[in-house]
Amino acid sequence: MEKKRNEIDNKYKWDLTKMVKDEEDFLDKRNKVISLVNEIKNMKSNIMKSSDTFLTYLKVDEELSILFEGLYIYAYLYYYQDMADTYGKNLKSSVDSLNDSITSNLSFVSSEILSTSYDTVKEYLKENNELKKYAFMLEKMFRYQKYSLSECEEKIIAEATNAFGTPHDVFSNMDNVDIDLGFIKDESGKKVKLTQANYIKYMGSNVRSVRKDAFNKMYSYFKKFNNTISASFLGSIKENFFYSKVRGFNSPLEQSLYSDAIELDVYDNLINKVHDNMYLMDKYMKVRNKCLGKKQHMYDIYVDLVEKKDKDISFDDAKKHLFLALKPLGSNYLLDLEHAFNDKWIDIYPNEFKKSGAYQWGSYGYNPYVSINFDNTLDSVSTLAHELGHAMHTFYSNKNNTFVDANYPIFLAEIASTVNEVLVDDYFYKNATSKDEKIIYLTNFLDKFRTTIYRQTMFAEFEKIVYNKFISEIPLTSDELCNTYYELNKLYYGKNVVSDESIRYEWSRIPHFYTPFYVYKYATGLASALTIASELLSGNNEMKENYKKFLSAGGSNYPLDILKSVGIDMTKSDALDKAFKMFNEKLEELERIVDGEV
Repeated sequence: MEKKRNEIDNKYKWDLTKMVKDEEDFLDKRNKVISLVNEIKNMKSNIMKSSDTFLTYLKVDEELSILFEGLYIYAYLYYYQDMADTYGKNLKSSVDSLNDSITSNLSFVSSEILSTSYDTVKEYLKENNELKKYAFMLEKMFRYQKYSLSECEEKIIAEATNAFGTPHDVFSNMDNVDIDLGFIKDESGKKVKLTQANYIKYMGSNVRSVRKDAFNKMYSYFKKFNNTISASFLGSIKENFFYSKVRGFNSPLEQSLYSDAIELDVYDNLINKVHDNMYLMDKYMKVRNKCLGKKQHMYDIYVDLVEKKDKDISFDDAKKHLFLALKPLGSNYLLDLEHAFNDKWIDIYPNEFKKSGAYQWGSYGYNPYVSINFDNTLDSVSTLAHELGHAMHTFYSNKNNTFVDANYPIFLAEIASTVNEVLVDDYFYKNATSKDEKIIYLTNFLDKFRTTIYRQTMFAEFEKIVYNKFISEIPLTSDELCNTYYELNKLYYGKNVVSDESIRYEWSRIPHFYTPFYVYKYATGLASALTIASELLSGNNEMKENYKKFLSAGGSNYPLDILKSVGIDMTKSDALDKAFKMFNEKLEELERIVDGEV
């Protein structure tokens, strides 16, 4: 039974008082936010009057944004550490309400600024040196000038945004609250309740009947409600077409890519390159079949090839392993990483009603925070490395940029975390003392590649096909959605895996589809991370220095340009080619070990 929050020693908890000292401090800051909102409201119709009035607005908006971001993240972190705590619920409700108020009250700002010509703004930048810190932010903002609307129209869209979101809420409730997967029998024959939280655990069971039963129970639920979820998903698609159409984009995909200044070729190149390398997935599945002694079904693809004998790794030992694994990043990186442990960035252990999983969240002006549910396993060490990769990216971005340029885009967000994971995997593989250990560490890498590059690209292709069918006025019935996904699954997993009928319903349990066209970033992120990690492991000092610059760049340039600082050009296929080359090398190493050649 999990401990209550107050039963966990404070030395294992993060220190949120650095952001907000107490309830009085929270209320003071909340009142200050409201005051700043009113200050901006009083600037209406005068923001762009001169370079001085524009600068005044930008300074107040920056102060407001920094203050509100800190309050918002603090409230959610406090809530997530114990989701049954009444005070935490009230904090969350308070910042959600405040967020809605800010959006509604300041909806006029964007249209007022963008109603001015960019040439005028450039003149203001020449007139007033203090404006130059906002130059890139303004460049990004004015890229949207041709897609901006009148003040009245922007107000309507702001109100519509508050009203929309029902499809996502419907799915979220069905996926998290109303879901009932029934019971299965575990490895010992004991009847246990299947949940979203333990599903992956049972899919990795070394008893085939357990994982098959879990698989069938999961998808029988989504099959039962597939018409409802299909209608919900279609509602989300319609919302996204509404937003793209009223703003003048050709499609939701174009709108999604536009924010990062990314051309459609990058999206299409990923899908095409994965198609070119489908044979490697087929090859991997063939090796797995050989190890497992049978042709895999979809409920077999998460099981380990050898029995995993998890070491009991204490948190202190996890830290030692982590610092040894991350040595290729250099001594300065490791010195900075010490802050995470010494300054209480990390909430380490699970407690009752703590948010599941792991995440990192940082607010400008404060240290980043990491939440994990450490359980003394190797997977926990990898998770710690992943989240601290995010934290260090945030730490360096905030340290080296002004607030307006600090926030790195999602396109880059998974790179630092994955670099850390790859380095940890390599460290444990090189220190493996048995054949079984080597197989486990190799398959950790291969499965990460499968689930991130192959599977996320399959999701990305599914989205593109479905949205194109909507444009072509092909009815997106539940059968149409399921058949589309099923054919893709058969294509991606190949002839060495049985694509069970139940897998046709998998699309309906993927929450990412309610945030359109971003899953491809996981795949491009891993490809970039593999290039960086391989160079670091080879001792390339130039990459070590360039990687530090990458981490420090934040959002000070467009993501493709920031990536070029580490020699990666995602408009070309080099990074993807290197990634697939590494995948093949690891796969061949696995084959040699399985065949007894190593």
